[in-house]
Amino acid sequence: MTKSLREIDESIKLVDAIVYVLDSRAPISCINPSLNKVIGDKPIVYALNKADMVCESDLLPYVEKLTGAGKIAVKLNSTASNTGKIIAEKLRTLCSEKIERKKARGINAVIRAMVIGVPNSGKSTLINNICGKSKTLTGNKAGVTRGQQWVKIGQYLELLDTPGTLYPKLDNYDVALNLAFIGSIRDEVVDKNELALELIKKLTKLNKGIEERYGFLPSGDALCDLEKIASVRGFILKGGNVDYDRASNAILDDFRKGRMGKIILE
Repeated sequence: MTKSLREIDESIKLVDAIVYVLDSRAPISCINPSLNKVIGDKPIVYALNKADMVCESDLLPYVEKLTGAGKIAVKLNSTASNTGKIIAEKLRTLCSEKIERKKARGINAVIRAMVIGVPNSGKSTLINNICGKSKTLTGNKAGVTRGQQWVKIGQYLELLDTPGTLYPKLDNYDVALNLAFIGSIRDEVVDKNELALELIKKLTKLNKGIEERYGFLPSGDALCDLEKIASVRGFILKGGNVDYDRASNAILDDFRKGRMGKIILE
């Protein structure tokens, strides 16, 4: 992550604007404070991706909060057709001064933007959508994009795709949990049983997801509820013991794939 931050710092001077891809299920947790100083006063389009996985009314306050001077927030689904046009239009709006300045000199301005975000936020999918074809690697897990790559979109737009960048130090426990829940932290480096218990606690607090998916009200005891989920799903080993691993994997997968309803974690 330190290497990624350094590469972004070195490339920031080459771009006119930033496309900051956020996961709508935890948009504020996806904003890396380590990047604020690097970005400086560059115009930003906040792309609230995976908006189809949350309630529109719940997402609107985040759109309003992130929109301001030199910043535009838009809600979108990077897998939907023509979504890329929205980003291209917002970039032209934010860079209108450069476009007009070049136009006065008889030159068509080329807008260069850097696409950043936490792992698994959908950056590469969004770029491919803007391109209209697959020019970058994509995947439903953290860490697919390994290095920076420029992608030319027509004659007047160029995008720099960057690897997903987490905080060098995740010292906020709630933020770390949110990023782990949405798959921005690699599953290989977390205890999935503990993560599943924390997700049950979070969903119980939000009063969402458990009853909708599994048909019972949470008890307030996360371990008891995990065992009940295992029973509902039939994840019982020989001898009647609970298969905690399968139950934990199931609840995380159900949340990440939207089977528990439209939920914002924050």
